[in-house]
Amino acid sequence: MNGMTSSTEAWQKITRGCAEVISEKELRAKLEKGNPLRIKLGVDPTAPDLHLGHLVALRKLKTFQELGHQIEFLIGDFTARIGDPSGRSEARPKLNAQQVWAYAKTYQEQVFRVLDKEKTHVVFNSTWLNAMGIEGIFDLQRRKSVAQMLKRADFAKRYEEDQHISLLELVYPILQGYDSVALQADVELGGTDQKFNLLMGRELQIEHAQEPQVVMMMPLLEGLDGVKKMSKSFGNYVAFNDPPNEMFGKLMSVPDALMPKYFELLTDCDTNAMNKLHPRDAKVLLARTITTDFHGANAAIDAAEEFRRVFSNKEVPEQVPEFQTFRGTHRLSDILVAASMAPSKKEAHRLLNQGAVEMDGKRAGEKDAVDLQAPVLIQVGKRRFVRVVPI
Repeated sequence: MNGMTSSTEAWQKITRGCAEVISEKELRAKLEKGNPLRIKLGVDPTAPDLHLGHLVALRKLKTFQELGHQIEFLIGDFTARIGDPSGRSEARPKLNAQQVWAYAKTYQEQVFRVLDKEKTHVVFNSTWLNAMGIEGIFDLQRRKSVAQMLKRADFAKRYEEDQHISLLELVYPILQGYDSVALQADVELGGTDQKFNLLMGRELQIEHAQEPQVVMMMPLLEGLDGVKKMSKSFGNYVAFNDPPNEMFGKLMSVPDALMPKYFELLTDCDTNAMNKLHPRDAKVLLARTITTDFHGANAAIDAAEEFRRVFSNKEVPEQVPEFQTFRGTHRLSDILVAASMAPSKKEAHRLLNQGAVEMDGKRAGEKDAVDLQAPVLIQVGKRRFVRVVPI
């Protein structure tokens, strides 16, 4: 394994797409020892679905796994109930234990669509954080000052704007950092928005007489809108559990400017070869590659054909999901949210105002209603359909 992990090819795989490594010198030194490293990735279960934004770090974890290193997939069931303040302009909504465990269960199921289950160590940070008790957590807090916490960009901004910062949020980076102490992590992966938390892990390891972990930060993946970070709350995501046709169709809508980034972070494709393709051919290759990874080659081929039939020939898909509701007149915005065609009322109104919604082939607006006496076909954008059926 020593020769393999120290080779130029292996190094290129490990560092492909990384935004920053602290530090490359330390990482090379750890690899050259020839022993399996403990590679940590922590994820708080704050929503039910993993999406391609999560895939960026998971693929890097898989690379380490294939090179023979020990993978520690940490589910932050304790820290999820506090809420990660990274990149937030306000506190996250509080989750109860039942929600956290429900989401944690789906994460355990979905993560093995990328990682090898037999070679992955799944851990929960409640294991050691609960055992520490209040005295242990107080001891951790004594190690850091409020001034240190306020150096964090998002805290500093909220403090300057006189926005609420809870004491729990201030504790969050310390608890996440202690996870690295508990696991004796050699390397921790995370997004660029996690830099403060990841470096806290290094600091706490040094204070606990451990060799500090190497921090590997991956770029944040913009969603299908091409602007905001991929997130279910923004409705700009591609979920691991999306059906093949939906996954393929969503990926065909990735803005051209983001194609190189998606290829680099989400595939093993040669980015130089991709740049020589026509943009549409490149997009088909991206959609087929990722759909194949999650659903298999046959499903990806079928999805590509369905996309061509529906969007090139402007036909209705062969299979349209149905949503049943009571007869009568309904606000179209309410139907869009209830049928999961929009994540919120605000987003539904935005879609209607932009002319992105059609009912039975005719464009619908903000003031339109659904007079539901017979089934109505609703289309949002170019690729999303639902048949609303009265009951």
